[in-house]
Amino acid sequence: MRRAIYPGSFDPVTNGHLDVLERATGLFDEVIVGVARENNKQSLFTIEERVSLVSSVSKHLPRVRVMPFDGLLVNFARQHEAVALVRGLRAVSDFEFEFQLALMNRKLEPQLETVFLMPREELIYISSRLVKEIGKLGGRIDLFVQPEVATALRAKFSEIS
Repeated sequence: MRRAIYPGSFDPVTNGHLDVLERATGLFDEVIVGVARENNKQSLFTIEERVSLVSSVSKHLPRVRVMPFDGLLVNFARQHEAVALVRGLRAVSDFEFEFQLALMNRKLEPQLETVFLMPREELIYISSRLVKEIGKLGGRIDLFVQPEVATALRAKFSEIS
């Protein structure tokens, strides 16, 4: 079983995330989406909400499991006997940070590979941060996220205001 971990905060999960996940399922027998409980960011959604949203948008992918994780990613990967980490790259600016992470993870767990995947060109500019900002300002977020995520974002912003 070739299992990979696709980690992230997914706050919220975007169409870019989903595209990378779909690509990863073509490369691995199983992909676990690891939703980071603590992510050094001020999350809009709770961990339970993020896991639920990722589960909802990926339900069409039978070889995907979604679960929260704490602590070091390499420990989570080891616990689930993963052979690789999947990381999405949107732009050259992402590469330096992702490259540094990949090297640190390799040092901590030499048998764990990092695979970089790019979303389709028409999705490459999407980020969770920008989606939240557009949503907060009343813009069209349905262009960037699945319908259930757009609904959850609108509900969250109506709670806040």
